[in-house]
Amino acid sequence: MSILRNVWYLTRERVSRAIFGAYPLRSYRGDTSDDMTDIKQIPLPPWEERTNEPLDTKRARLLYESRKRGMLENCILLSFFAKKYLNEMTEKQLSLYDKLINQPTNDWDIYYWMTETKPTPPEFDTEVMTLLKEFTKNRNMEHRVGQPALDYLFEDKK
Repeated sequence: MSILRNVWYLTRERVSRAIFGAYPLRSYRGDTSDDMTDIKQIPLPPWEERTNEPLDTKRARLLYESRKRGMLENCILLSFFAKKYLNEMTEKQLSLYDKLINQPTNDWDIYYWMTETKPTPPEFDTEVMTLLKEFTKNRNMEHRVGQPALDYLFEDKK
């Protein structure tokens, strides 16, 4: 009976600690102070356009980069956008799309621009952004819950 009582006590103790926060948070903030004023931004290398990249390689890379974003909302919107428009884009449009999804360092900025929550900066307000904003409105009420399957890449194009 005492073993059962000890198990009950240990379980109750762990549950109460988890609920009431007796355990420290399992996250890493580095050596920052409690007011978070000394957080250091890690600079990212500047984006550089790949000038001599073959168009097929650029399309494949942009498809991958459209699907693998930092946030799910952009993964879904950009992967459906890429499925619909990437193969039809001209070389200039591909470069504009490459700049749009790779130059900004924050995925939230791209999301706010394409949903028109925040104004798009002039350097990104291009024909591709206009197309992306219209696509994001989803006027056809398409079902966009997960990313599209990649089966369409292997279909015979007639």
